[in-house]
Amino acid sequence: MYLYSLSPSPPLPLATSVPPGGYDEYSAGSSSRAAGMNGSGPTKLVDPLEDPLPGVGTYEDFNTIDWVREKSKDRDRHREITNKSRESTVALLHSVSDAFSGWLLMLLVGLMAGSALAGGIDIAAHWMTDLKEGVCLIGFWFNHEHCCWTSNETTFQERDRCPQWKSWAELIAGTAQGPFAYIVNYLMYIFWALLFSFLAVTLVRAFAPYACGSGIPEIKTILSGFIIRGYLGKWTLIIKTITLVLAVSSGLSLGKEGPLVHVACCCANILCHLFTKYRKNEAKRREVLSAAAAVGVSVAFGAPIGGVLFSLEEVSYYFPLKTLWRSFFAALVAAFTLRSINPFGNSRLVLFYVEFHAPWHLVELAPFILLGIFGGLWGTLFIKANIAWCRMRKTTRLGHYPVIEVLLVTAVTALLAFPNSYTRMSGAELMSELFNDCSLLDSSQLCGYKQPVNTSETGVDNSLADRPAGPGLCTALWQLALALIFKILITVITFGMKVPSGLFIPSMAVGAIAGRLLGVGMEQLAYYNHDWLLFRGWCSPGADCITPGLYAMVGAAACLGGVTRMTVSLVVIMFELTGGLEYIVPLMAATMTSKWVADAFGREGIYEAHIRLNGYPFLEPKEEFEHSSLAVDVMRPRRGDPALAVLTQDSMTVGEVETLVESTHYSGFPVVISQESQRLVGFVLRRDLLISIDNARKRQDGIVSASLVVFTEHCPAQPPEAPPPLRLRGILDLSPFTVTDHTPMDITVDIFRKLGLRQCLVTHNGLLGIITKKDILKHMAQISNRDPDSILFN
Repeated sequence: MYLYSLSPSPPLPLATSVPPGGYDEYSAGSSSRAAGMNGSGPTKLVDPLEDPLPGVGTYEDFNTIDWVREKSKDRDRHREITNKSRESTVALLHSVSDAFSGWLLMLLVGLMAGSALAGGIDIAAHWMTDLKEGVCLIGFWFNHEHCCWTSNETTFQERDRCPQWKSWAELIAGTAQGPFAYIVNYLMYIFWALLFSFLAVTLVRAFAPYACGSGIPEIKTILSGFIIRGYLGKWTLIIKTITLVLAVSSGLSLGKEGPLVHVACCCANILCHLFTKYRKNEAKRREVLSAAAAVGVSVAFGAPIGGVLFSLEEVSYYFPLKTLWRSFFAALVAAFTLRSINPFGNSRLVLFYVEFHAPWHLVELAPFILLGIFGGLWGTLFIKANIAWCRMRKTTRLGHYPVIEVLLVTAVTALLAFPNSYTRMSGAELMSELFNDCSLLDSSQLCGYKQPVNTSETGVDNSLADRPAGPGLCTALWQLALALIFKILITVITFGMKVPSGLFIPSMAVGAIAGRLLGVGMEQLAYYNHDWLLFRGWCSPGADCITPGLYAMVGAAACLGGVTRMTVSLVVIMFELTGGLEYIVPLMAATMTSKWVADAFGREGIYEAHIRLNGYPFLEPKEEFEHSSLAVDVMRPRRGDPALAVLTQDSMTVGEVETLVESTHYSGFPVVISQESQRLVGFVLRRDLLISIDNARKRQDGIVSASLVVFTEHCPAQPPEAPPPLRLRGILDLSPFTVTDHTPMDITVDIFRKLGLRQCLVTHNGLLGIITKKDILKHMAQISNRDPDSILFN
């Protein structure tokens, strides 16, 4: 019959965007041709193409868009504009502006996300983080670094101390030393942390519940075609921007990089309303959101190329070449804007600029791979522990008290973090410290080596040579070991709370700490045993053999890769983030090893795990369907179920249709020839049906409950006294996707993924049943021995 009726369908539509409200003009191309509606008296035909019905062609909340219909609508719109452009100069200008609108939108998204938001968030978060420790007397709006910039009284060894910056102990107790001053600073640190986190969770609960969390799992689901109204709205944007600054400044173990992807997508969604092409087409809007995800990573890390690859590899469901080019342009604009603002204060776009003085050696691939194994194990353990904690939060009373949970976690974090300088500092400061390459003049505790007794004539080279660890470095290593344990434990319970929380920086911090510890260990091993066969030939006495900062960089990439399962985009982000282009091979080795190890315990990354935990209808494109079931095993109705609810093409009245719709909750209905002949005619959406009937009752004379509903071109013969029929062929999809009952489910799943289908009809000499995306997800959950009812959204 209709085995794979691939009607005028778009090239593999699997795209990207969220549905803001708005009414779409309905015209589904050759899939559905609009026809008028009959009236009485002087019959008034209403053609939806000429007289659009508000709401027809739009989608309800928590539903999936019809990719095929949306792409067909866009092709029809583009064809109409092209044809008209040959008729007049005005139409030609309209055609040019329509073609240019996508690039203009990308420019606006890049400017808005890069300047007003990302730059503002960076600057505000830096200032409020320093506010927990003190205040600048010459201007309270200056952070610690800016406050001491103009001071002439700073020394090289204590470059962060200046009379213009006062700690809270100096302001309150009048002294910066002693036990009382320490206690005052400790209490003020906890006070500010609790205040910031309380404001963050309160604002989220009161004004924008969707502003919590990372946002990437929901963005992935939205880009696959799911509709979550309000998730990319203006209130979500405003509240997430404010609370992201508060949450990061509170000292919680979270980052701002993941939420910046959500913020950028909110900007894109709002700006889409300025352009009709994107406002009225959900598939087109999702292409813009894919580019916005790239912008988010671009401004978060100063990594425009990595942002484009991140959107392609990790977030997007449908990523055509056109979207690739526009993503590149938008990321470029955002990165340029961020560079002009210079929020990092180092006149560079990169967040952690590194300049290592020694090349890496082939022998070091072994510890790099060891870091990859650690990253894979850490990623697996983190995902399992975090999902278990989040599930407990959803199923116990803990989830009923989000404010108390946030305050308790903040209090514990602040209490344990303050005594250790490596947990007290922000994630970005910690990463900079760990990536740092030591020199003789470096005052960092991590550079507390014993100074060489004899200096070489070469001077510079000897100043960078490997040296024995001194007391300062030993103390720093103990503090780092404690910081590693603390970060591992606290990040598990922090990610997923009701505040904006990213995972990039906390995961990278865990890896960077582990990498620095391993790097210092390798450095000391090489210093004391340079005559070993392992080091002979490339590590002579007095040479700079091992760079601990490089190990920190590789460890950071390995741990982030283990948690997210990113590969190509992660390596590019890391070398853009640090400027360490020559260290691509170590990064690739560690990242690939991390993914292999983590995949051995489960293929889900943290974002896919949260998608499954929340029950979002997301068909993972990377997941293989290996079961041998057929379409007839998954379709509804099953044996013993009531018959499939269908409409007939010309034998049901308006009243009967309304009764059927009101007695069911299905989002659409197949249309057949008659109840006796189940030969398929088409498919009609519930929303379009209700809107059309309601509109006809208001705008057409004579439409009553006894009026015949007709889905055919020609109305059947009726008695003269019969009320006029209601013709609804215009809202009928005449080419729904169908498969036979013996189609293998792996092929069916592939069709759903590659064409972004909402539903597929099953036929065998007539209509047998229907398969929806939710049916497939439930079937896959059963195969994996999971609860099929965990697919909550419909």
